Amino acid sequence: MVDAPTGEAFRPTDEGEVQDIVRWAVSERAPLEVVGHGSKRAIGRPLEAPQRLNLSGLVGVTLYEPEELVLTARAGTPLTEIETLLAENNQELQFEPMDYRPLLGCPDAGRGTIGAVLATNLSGPRRLKSGAARDHILGIRAVTGRGDIIKSGGRVVKNVTGYDLSRGLAGSWGTLAVFTEVTFKVLPRAETSATLVISGLNDAEAAEAMAVAMGSDAEVSSAAHLPESVRGRFLDGGLPRGAATVLRLEGFAPSVDYRAEKLAGMLPGPCARLDDETSRTLWREIRDVAPFCDGGERPVWRVSVAPSVGHQLVAALRLRAGVDAYYDWQGGLVWLRMEAEAEAPLIRGAIAALGGGHATLVRADRQTRQTVPVFQPEDAALAALTGRLKTQFDPQKILNPGRMNEGEMLGSGIDIQSRESDP
Repeated sequence: MVDAPTGEAFRPTDEGEVQDIVRWAVSERAPLEVVGHGSKRAIGRPLEAPQRLNLSGLVGVTLYEPEELVLTARAGTPLTEIETLLAENNQELQFEPMDYRPLLGCPDAGRGTIGAVLATNLSGPRRLKSGAARDHILGIRAVTGRGDIIKSGGRVVKNVTGYDLSRGLAGSWGTLAVFTEVTFKVLPRAETSATLVISGLNDAEAAEAMAVAMGSDAEVSSAAHLPESVRGRFLDGGLPRGAATVLRLEGFAPSVDYRAEKLAGMLPGPCARLDDETSRTLWREIRDVAPFCDGGERPVWRVSVAPSVGHQLVAALRLRAGVDAYYDWQGGLVWLRMEAEAEAPLIRGAIAALGGGHATLVRADRQTRQTVPVFQPEDAALAALTGRLKTQFDPQKILNPGRMNEGEMLGSGIDIQSRESDP
């Protein structure tokens, strides 16, 4: 039996306590805000839940077998702890989850928890090659909004029987179930990396160059374009002058050298090369949206479209408003900072005109997040599907109610956010 919290929040330390808390919330019809370290609380609609379920006490790595490339941890385990442990064994989460803290202005919050990595389906610039969190999850344990404990998957790579709930719950932002334990596939860290930098290309030329690079046999793991307006905010302005189109190569040193030389011969103009340390710093800054982490409050959008039309989207928006932008994922992920009235309809209208995509309002003040659909609005069929899933997992809308759009839930693992996930 659980009593209502007398302090700020419930803070369970094991799965049984999580289940008791959710069951209490169901019986009392008391909505819960589900948080870990709170580093992503400013994304999504503001919540008015009277109670908070804080998972930061649900910690610990319960299984790590480096030889089998498998790690299991309780959902509240800090991501930094996981990454440190993996680095000691020359391994990593290859989807390189981004850190939202600098962009959202919460440097004092913990970077996040391993459960939140899956709940938000995080990824980084290597997504083109390695996918996102949902593509590396092997198994989960969770408590649904009904108060039931569910288990899906396991601790080996080939262990999927029936419906894969592990992927289905990825990207649901805590609106369907509370993760209590997650099992991820981990992979060896590349021995070295290098980045080729092409200077001076405009956005359209950069899109063509990135397409050539990604279509080659050079095994490019990441491709981004940094227009001149933002180029100086990377590496403390240490990139060559002009716009920078950057291509990352990773692997064994002789292989990286060979592929870099071969790729340079395919690209327009001379290429500069960044060494391993500088390359890792650059891609971390690209991942964490360094140009817009200046303490400002201007809204920031994360837009996913087909890589071939990213630059067309920005060009169309610039006819209507002031736009600051750069491109990741070969041009398919566009980070936008704008100055315009009613920019949500403007952005989503431009996306629709170019064949569709997904736009998320990542940073905005509370009032804006209350009035603007933060996540991409769903069409009628998709909204009906998400509504049925919400009814099955959380019929009383106990978990993070209203954080997402009208349907309250999106589950990227079941292709509901596939437009955002797989441009």
